[in-house]
Amino acid sequence: MDLLEIAGLSVSFATPAGALRAVDDLSLSIRSGRVLGLVGESGCGKTMTALSVMNLVPPPGRIDTGEVRFEGRNLLVLPADEMRKVRGARISMIFQEPMTALNPVFTVGNQISEVLTTHENIAKSEALGRSIELLRSVGIPSPEKRFYEYPHQLSGGMRQRVMIAMAIACRPSLILADEPTTALDVTIQAHILDLLTRIQAEMGMAMVLVTHDLGLIAERAHEVAVMYAGRIVEQADTGTLFSAPLHPYTRGLLASIPRPGETKRSRLRTIAGTVPRLSDLPKGCAFQPRCDLRTGQCETGPDLVEAAPGHKVRCWKAK
Repeated sequence: MDLLEIAGLSVSFATPAGALRAVDDLSLSIRSGRVLGLVGESGCGKTMTALSVMNLVPPPGRIDTGEVRFEGRNLLVLPADEMRKVRGARISMIFQEPMTALNPVFTVGNQISEVLTTHENIAKSEALGRSIELLRSVGIPSPEKRFYEYPHQLSGGMRQRVMIAMAIACRPSLILADEPTTALDVTIQAHILDLLTRIQAEMGMAMVLVTHDLGLIAERAHEVAVMYAGRIVEQADTGTLFSAPLHPYTRGLLASIPRPGETKRSRLRTIAGTVPRLSDLPKGCAFQPRCDLRTGQCETGPDLVEAAPGHKVRCWKAK
């Protein structure tokens, strides 16, 4: 049974020009203990999908249609007080910029302790001890000292470790990691991702890893869903998607990855054109203006269909 099942999710934003669809009829599922990579360029709807799971779409955005079923319950119809019990306890989210996600006027220890006292109804003294152990478990040195420090006193890597400690405090079933290493340098990125995937595997949690980095996905995800202009255009297990991509957009993304042995003078492969604005989406397939395989048929549909067992694609040419 799937731990999380998203069905027909659509999210729009009200603007003077009318409602703009940021997520369009999206369906996804993930089982316990698995890592799902959600990939695509900036603005394709990845973060809005994650925020929808938490029922935290910011105004003027709204969820128009769909269901988000977690452990059998549709989160989108839960009363506010019930949803607050789910956030942080059963589902946690790690944001891409911890300096804005952490409260600057409270110590990091206070913020971790608050997660524990809110969801587990334990004494502050017990929360303090567990918070220090959580800081230690995510590799923060001198956790007894760091407990009393403020976010601005920590490095970017340490702040992200604090976010991970907060996310795993109540041993959730699902973690949503939204570009968790974007603001960090390359060496720190590797340490944070190793930590995150180790904890995920040890605790048996499911994780949705939101990123634009296909290399990261290749190493750490069991399955991949590729998004473009608010829609999933291809979905498969990681090995299949990297060895036999079907959608022209997926192929373009994979072709743009630098290969070992290429010299500095080698020209990077790129996808022609730019991602369309939500206010000016083309008819039919949103990728067709940038696609070398486009025909008149691409101005209608296509639907996301199963081209092979477990391998879905939204492209007329891939059928």
